[in-house]
Amino acid sequence: MQDLVKLEEKYTRPSVDFQKDLAKIDGDFMFLGIAGKMGPSMAKLLMDGLNELGLERKVYGVSRFSDPLSKSKLEEIGIECIACDLLDDDALQQLPEVKNIIYLAGFKFGASGKEDFTWAMNTYLPGRVAEKFKKSRIVALSSGNVLPFVPVTSSGVDEEIIPEPIGEYAQSTLGRERIFTYFSKKNDTPILLYRLNYAVDFRYGVIREIAKQVHAGEAIDLTSNNVNVIWQHDANEIAIRSLLHTESPAKVLNVTGPEILSIKWLAEKLGQGLGKEPIFKNDPEPTALLNNAATCFKLFGYPKVSVLEIIEITVQWILSNGDEFGKDTHFQERKGKF
Repeated sequence: MQDLVKLEEKYTRPSVDFQKDLAKIDGDFMFLGIAGKMGPSMAKLLMDGLNELGLERKVYGVSRFSDPLSKSKLEEIGIECIACDLLDDDALQQLPEVKNIIYLAGFKFGASGKEDFTWAMNTYLPGRVAEKFKKSRIVALSSGNVLPFVPVTSSGVDEEIIPEPIGEYAQSTLGRERIFTYFSKKNDTPILLYRLNYAVDFRYGVIREIAKQVHAGEAIDLTSNNVNVIWQHDANEIAIRSLLHTESPAKVLNVTGPEILSIKWLAEKLGQGLGKEPIFKNDPEPTALLNNAATCFKLFGYPKVSVLEIIEITVQWILSNGDEFGKDTHFQERKGKF
């Protein structure tokens, strides 16, 4: 277990570039929807960075906090937690005014069958948040799911391509972008729409899911045989650093790793580390959901953690019985049903 603690510390330290940018960001911070998959690690990164720089800032974390343990863990690292149902407008309006907003709230898994709630969370709520925090700068997480499937021989989809969302989750997520853009123009609020394609971490993500299948001897579906990924810590750093790049009208930014990866190649590399021969099923489709993050790399540089390092980290974590979130990404879904 001590080895896993050291491994996590090694790959979640604030980078020099992050610290340089963090020192330029004035004001307090608020994470809306902090209790999801990225929120706790992003908040810890921010607190670690502020502490290393000797900066005293308030950092708020807002969530329903249905799991009290998640709230206590955040409070232990210095986050001022506020239990709030963001869809309760009276509660939303009572939140303190804060200069820097990281918007993480949304609903994806379980969207099929809860379409009304999906649209309320993903499209209605952003408008209420944008009005409440019209004087703030906002980084709002979005998703590559709003983009069209493209040939795997392409370089992926950049920010200039017109979205073509499939299914109500993706459609409502595009709605989030459109609503934030509307209020960015209306109120001159600086906003960045952060289109993320597959953050991966010790405890969840595309590469871990493939590794688990290889380790268990399960057949891996190659129908969607290509994917982009980025180490979650790199994605977290970019999200916070993006506060320096918010604009009005809202700026769109694709965030992912530089490679278009083969699922088959990933499985084979993971199999080498795990000592297992991967099993495959189905033939690959010629298209996939792929981001081109060239603009992101121009602004922030390339991700610090490489794909081969991620594979090594994942193998070590699994062989050491590291814990997991148990929430799959459903990255192979092609019909938009989540």
